[in-house]
Amino acid sequence: MLHVTDHIAIEEWELSEQFTRSQGPGGQNVNKVETAVELRFEAARSPNLPDPVKTRLRKLAGRRWTSDGAVLLMCQETRSQARNREIARERLAELIRRATVAPKKRISTRPTLGSQRRRLKAKAVRGQVKSLRGRVDNDE
Repeated sequence: MLHVTDHIAIEEWELSEQFTRSQGPGGQNVNKVETAVELRFEAARSPNLPDPVKTRLRKLAGRRWTSDGAVLLMCQETRSQARNREIARERLAELIRRATVAPKKRISTRPTLGSQRRRLKAKAVRGQVKSLRGRVDNDE
């Protein structure tokens, strides 16, 4: 069981792991040992996640969200299969934790009268500077 928050815990049957060979340098260890882990969490079908959390999780996961409603996390940072497994689970828990936080509602505000006047004055000054950049008359 993966504990995310006090109210959310992910059951083991919702998670599936697949181990593959890691990429990059490492010689024999990379060529022989399957240390990279691909963690799959069936988020859309999870009974432990409330619907608003699922919606925010889908947005946060981005490309890691599959078309069938699963979150795929890949970890191949260390040479240890067990450590990569722990890192992937920690990342999943952190992603779900971030999805539990509801975004703050924006309160629309109006600009103050002083700020409007300052903006218009700055625009007038800037327009005056630009108007002085024209051709110079040789009337003198």
